[in-house]
Amino acid sequence: MKITVFAAGSRGDIQPCVALCRGLQQAGYRVRLAAPADFAGFVQEHGVACFPLRGDVQQIMASDTGRRFMETGGANPIQSILTVRKLIAPVVQQMAEDVYAACRGADALICLGVFAAFGHAIAAALRIPLINFEPTPLLPTRAFPAPSWLIQRSLGGWHNYLAGVLMLQVVWLWYRPFVLSFRRRLGLPSYSGGQFRHDLATTPLIGAYSPTVIPHPDDWPATAHVTGYCFLESVGDWQPSPALMAFLDAGDPPVYIGFGSMAGRDPERLARLVLDALAQCGQRGILLTGWGGLRAETVPANVFVLAAAPHRWLFPRMAAVVHHGGAGTTAEGLRAGAPTVITPFVLDQPFWGERVRALGVGPAPIPQKQLTAERLADAIRAAVGDPALRQRAAACGAAIRAEDGVGSAVKVVARYFGAPKPGTGDWQS
Repeated sequence: MKITVFAAGSRGDIQPCVALCRGLQQAGYRVRLAAPADFAGFVQEHGVACFPLRGDVQQIMASDTGRRFMETGGANPIQSILTVRKLIAPVVQQMAEDVYAACRGADALICLGVFAAFGHAIAAALRIPLINFEPTPLLPTRAFPAPSWLIQRSLGGWHNYLAGVLMLQVVWLWYRPFVLSFRRRLGLPSYSGGQFRHDLATTPLIGAYSPTVIPHPDDWPATAHVTGYCFLESVGDWQPSPALMAFLDAGDPPVYIGFGSMAGRDPERLARLVLDALAQCGQRGILLTGWGGLRAETVPANVFVLAAAPHRWLFPRMAAVVHHGGAGTTAEGLRAGAPTVITPFVLDQPFWGERVRALGVGPAPIPQKQLTAERLADAIRAAVGDPALRQRAAACGAAIRAEDGVGSAVKVVARYFGAPKPGTGDWQS
């Protein structure tokens, strides 16, 4: 059986799909990942065939409009509609056409859930089955507020569920004109937000997050499966530098701080704030890339600036991890058993910050607009200095490490697509 997997976005969106593809290959399926061309090398180095898509989403988010959206536009779901349309308009049609081409000859499609409206169109046009795959919950539930909703504290079941319905409508409105145009090109009938919500609720769905972190809500359909995180277990040929090892060996475990591509329009200011916070709480720190020209000679001796490192290797060696709350980074921090401090910018990041607080494995999230050196220093002190919090974080990490998210996801695929037929596990053409 040939399966096309479609993913786009940040590395946090692509990486779990690579892990799923590897698991499917090992089970005997022939798989290729349709992903933006700038991720082709990353996909291929993990032994997965890549169908490169036009459109660099990371470059779009690095633009002035993208950075402005990360700082302000994503805070209001309604305001985000026009901004997202403006951001994706240059690439989304090309990307959808490329995914359609990647699915020619495929027996089935697995689609990242946020792009489900495009996935449904392709599956309908080619008459192949579809499974949606998501690193962050999409379906409305009474159990918790919808990710990206304005209010992340729970105000009761009906508020949570209504927030979920409204956020799905926002997601639909992000893509509506592009989906309708794409469907016309495929000769498909028109489509509505109600149909989008119905299809999302009735199509098999793999929730690639831990049931320890998000148990399956009672009001979700049986077709929604919470399988556990899909981690990449290999760090490839990456090796720590002698300087990094010397820093780690020179004192107590440091605090990791990294916001990836979310440094906004003034990364220098954010870097100064972080250095000030570390000085106030007296902690050693490792600062990952994205710091706007911050160089090793500009930081004190108790801080190490690191261009890149696999979270799987780095996080278990940290006293705590401070980051923006992306789904993938949050998953790695929780798996490591590290106390977590989240300073969210936009979209689903406040949701993961609230989950961390609710689990008791980190202090309350500090939104970027409210971030000061004093608040960050206080949060780091709480994460590092609270024995009960550290114990809960360690227990959460042990539970996640005992799960087999990829294996469970492969079983869901086999349930709906059927067992693989004998043959090779990749798909090069």
